[in-house]
Amino acid sequence: MYSQGRTMKTRNIMLALIVLVGICSMSALAQDAAAPASDQDSAAKPVLSESTNAAPTEAKASPLPPSNTPSTRVPAVHADNYIVGIGDVLEILVWKEGELSKTVPVRPDGMITLPLVGEIKAVGLTPNQLKEVVTTALQKVVSDPQVTVMVTSVNSLSFNMVGNVNRPGYYPLTRPVTVLDAIALGGGFRDFAKQKNIYILRAGANGTQQKLKFNYKDVIKGKNMAQNIVLQPHDTLVIP
Repeated sequence: MYSQGRTMKTRNIMLALIVLVGICSMSALAQDAAAPASDQDSAAKPVLSESTNAAPTEAKASPLPPSNTPSTRVPAVHADNYIVGIGDVLEILVWKEGELSKTVPVRPDGMITLPLVGEIKAVGLTPNQLKEVVTTALQKVVSDPQVTVMVTSVNSLSFNMVGNVNRPGYYPLTRPVTVLDAIALGGGFRDFAKQKNIYILRAGANGTQQKLKFNYKDVIKGKNMAQNIVLQPHDTLVIP
């Protein structure tokens, strides 16, 4: 009896071991079967980099840095009729002669100074006339000089605008400019400008100074249009 019970117990243990081994074998087979499928899926799908998956970045232009350079007030100067004056700045260019090319101011005595040439009178001449004078002077030291004269800064023919205007300062007079034109050039009035009490200070031939009144309110209504005079060099337009 004891022997039969021991035999049954041994059989049960053997049967459990067989079942356990079978379960392990089936599990291993299932993993082996799943592995190729996974490899195939990996091979079928291309590997995408992060840059490919990322959304395309929109190209944006970088804004230009703000510029604090004031706009030039030098208009186009006609070389055949503009008269060079004291304080003007001239650019003298000599082709293929960089050492002779200079930017020079017209001195209070009306003269300019150039290398190898010395002093030349510029005031009272047009740029074209000055070009001929410089060319003739250079022919003594340079073979067939090719000269260009340009006015880079107009300071002799200018008026001054002061007071309650948006852009006060000196403005060139290379064309006829009336008082209304000048106010427009200056960007208009500031707040609280006394538009009825504007005046122009003008130096007379004998050294005296005239005060010419200008009533903006009347002129824009078509009244007293004679007040809208053409400004002259060295006038001062006062906006109180």
